[in-house]
Amino acid sequence: MALLAATLLFSLSLFKGKQGSAAAQYNCVFLGEEGSNSLYEDGDVVIGGLFPLHYSPVPSLLTFKERPSPNSYNYFSARALRWMQTMAFTIREINERTDLLPQLKLGYHILDSCDEISVSLRASFLLVNGEPERGLKAERGRRIASKNEALHLGCSAVNRTLSSVIIGDAGSGVSMALLQSLGSFHIPVVSYFASCSCLSNQREFPTFMRTMPSDAFQIKALAQLVRYFGWTWVGVIGVESDYARFAIQLFLQESVHYGVCAAYTHFYPVGLSHQDLEKLLNIIQRSSSKVIINFSGEAEMQGILREMQRLNLTGFQWIASEAWANSKSLWEKSDNLLKGTLGFAIQRAIVIPGLQQHLLDLTHSAIHKLAFLTEFWEETFNCRLNGSVNIHFHGLGSNQGRAPCKGTEDLNDVYSPYSDVTQLRVSYNVYKAVYLVAYALQDMSNCKAGEGPFLKKTCADPKNFEPWQLLHYMKLANFSALGEKVNFDQNGDPIAYYDLMNWQRGPDGYLNLVKVGFYDASLPAGRSLVINDSAIMWPVGKQAVQSVCSNSCPPGSRVARRKGEPICCYDCVPCAEGEFSNTTDSLDCSRCSDDTWPNTDRDLCIPKTIEYLSYFELMGVLLCAALTIGASFSLIIIAIFYSYKDTALVRANNMELSFLLLIFITICFLVGLLFLGKPSDWLCWIRYPAFGISFALCLSCLLAKTTVVLMAFRSRLPGSNAMKWFGNKQQRASVFLGTAVQILVCLIWLLTSPPHANYNTDYHSSKIIIECATGSDVGFWLVLGYIGILACMCLALAFLARKLPDHFNEAKFITFSILIFFAVWVTFIPVYMSTIGKYTVAVHVFAILASALGLLFCIFAPKCYVILLKPEKNTKKQLMQR
Repeated sequence: MALLAATLLFSLSLFKGKQGSAAAQYNCVFLGEEGSNSLYEDGDVVIGGLFPLHYSPVPSLLTFKERPSPNSYNYFSARALRWMQTMAFTIREINERTDLLPQLKLGYHILDSCDEISVSLRASFLLVNGEPERGLKAERGRRIASKNEALHLGCSAVNRTLSSVIIGDAGSGVSMALLQSLGSFHIPVVSYFASCSCLSNQREFPTFMRTMPSDAFQIKALAQLVRYFGWTWVGVIGVESDYARFAIQLFLQESVHYGVCAAYTHFYPVGLSHQDLEKLLNIIQRSSSKVIINFSGEAEMQGILREMQRLNLTGFQWIASEAWANSKSLWEKSDNLLKGTLGFAIQRAIVIPGLQQHLLDLTHSAIHKLAFLTEFWEETFNCRLNGSVNIHFHGLGSNQGRAPCKGTEDLNDVYSPYSDVTQLRVSYNVYKAVYLVAYALQDMSNCKAGEGPFLKKTCADPKNFEPWQLLHYMKLANFSALGEKVNFDQNGDPIAYYDLMNWQRGPDGYLNLVKVGFYDASLPAGRSLVINDSAIMWPVGKQAVQSVCSNSCPPGSRVARRKGEPICCYDCVPCAEGEFSNTTDSLDCSRCSDDTWPNTDRDLCIPKTIEYLSYFELMGVLLCAALTIGASFSLIIIAIFYSYKDTALVRANNMELSFLLLIFITICFLVGLLFLGKPSDWLCWIRYPAFGISFALCLSCLLAKTTVVLMAFRSRLPGSNAMKWFGNKQQRASVFLGTAVQILVCLIWLLTSPPHANYNTDYHSSKIIIECATGSDVGFWLVLGYIGILACMCLALAFLARKLPDHFNEAKFITFSILIFFAVWVTFIPVYMSTIGKYTVAVHVFAILASALGLLFCIFAPKCYVILLKPEKNTKKQLMQR
């Protein structure tokens, strides 16, 4: 009703003001209650002030049949009274200075806004238009010369100078309402506690400034705070207001950048009913989050704490918004529920010289005259003053039931938020707001004629100016207050600085607000938040509570999001083979480089194991020893044959081919050694051709020996001259001719696609197998295939000669050796194809060793036996016997 009346009056006056001339007369009717409860001191310039002395209205039922009675309120704010007195003190301090506005006297007109839009709007209209004379409901309109002439309603202002600037209000929503009503008339509004980031919109609120940092900075600080302690799963609640809505919206947007999620988001009404509290606490109880961020004021927080105390809900980590981060009155009713609370409070003034004395210097006349001072006195000392003008009573019973005040009451004997100057934060903002106006007026006073900032370079008169002219200087203000540099950005916001406060229980049970860190928006990103962990007292135990939807994924794993759930709810999946992660909560695993491999925990890449058949490992040692022994046996047999080269047995078996065969078998053993050790390109070039050529020499010799046996017996037939065409030269030629084909194949192989060293990581991801790649599989299998052809030819000829009449038929031993050769290499092929790494090389070496030993012992062991153990059979006579 009051809002409707004031708005109607305001609109009517504006309409009349536009239609009438200076001499015109019209009736002005003042609707609503007349304001009598205010602080006023006259001056050349009067600064208006709005402070929420009362808050949390008592709900009332409107019948719409009779005039509503004035609202009553649940709480009286001693803190707001201190803010109000701080404004009056600051103006008096400025008036006493000789270096600031020496030719100008400042005054003030301060009203109670009750933290309600309707009350605040009505009060603001009274500040800029004045109040009617007592006892008059209407009078003939007349204009009074004033600097707000465009806004004057035409009603008498009882000789009070009108306000051209308003310091207030505390709430963001209330401040928005003021700006939407007064902003069109360019009346500056400077808030000391409204922090909503929405107010930074200069297009919508061009006349707004504040000494309170924008919530945009507080939200950044809160997001960094919860992330700093690893609280990624937090509950976010707030009162149903513009302040909380914008703050929570900003927090939800900012928290995403820090990996923080809201377990729940809930808004509750200003007047919390039992059902509202029950709904809120059910949400808190059902959630797994142990951290709660609350954007509200004291009144709503008190109701929440009472209900939590009744239900014995403890162990929560509260994060306070700046609206209640240093509200000591909440501690008395929290029963340790708020122990360990963390919150960002606006910058504190260590001391404002003279303020405490001013607060304590309340005269009895002032206490009896002003209703809000009477109310404060009676609430503080729980007594009733004689002739009390207090119409408010907060608590049980009635005001009449209080005992009369004795007159000996002293503020020094009791604790009151009013006289507590240890946490001058909002009071400091009020102090700076008044100085902002004062320095703007000083700059206006310093303007030189012809050099002014306005039309035709004119200056404004400090005693008779338009509000928008004062706003111009306020936007450019740059001054110092108590040693602190104060300036504003393009949005009218100050540079943000917050103290991180921790609520600690003192030995006496009282609250100690301890600064445990700070947030400075002027510092570089990453260093703006500073926290002293060791100084923090926690709600439970000696360390921070854990509040996460999912535990952090350790290094060696990655985050796997759960479908349909917040990003903070996830599963931890181990990194895949060949991948690693070395950070906590890694979103992806990274692949190790080609020459590295993750360790067992998959949090570090380590060099891969190098694998090849080395001379120094057990398998390599055994194969090397076997090859060396085989080569030694070959050399021993060569020595034996050379020693007995004149005997019948040696001479009878084609001594030259036998020596060549022994030499080539020795070479085969030695070629096996080329397969041991670390492969290199040049070693791979030699390895396969040497293997193919050495075995081609052996088999060509065997083929020649077998052919000699057949030719020898064929030449005994009458009229045969076969041996004439297969003499020693032809035998040697056949050996080198058979080998020449293999040499040609190897040469083509080396020229087209030669073997080379290869670092193979395909078979074992954790190993690097250094192997000789064939380069061309066709070349490799042609070499092996040609060896097989020679072996088949040897086997066929030896098989034909196995029953030739001779006491010592060498063809039988060649047949056995070739069968063993076939058995070895037929077995070799599938085993070779199915093994990898050094075992493939070992199979190859074993095949060389086995086939060479087969040739050596099957052909030469029987001869050595006769030469060494049966010399009596080593005669021509014995060999000629059938």
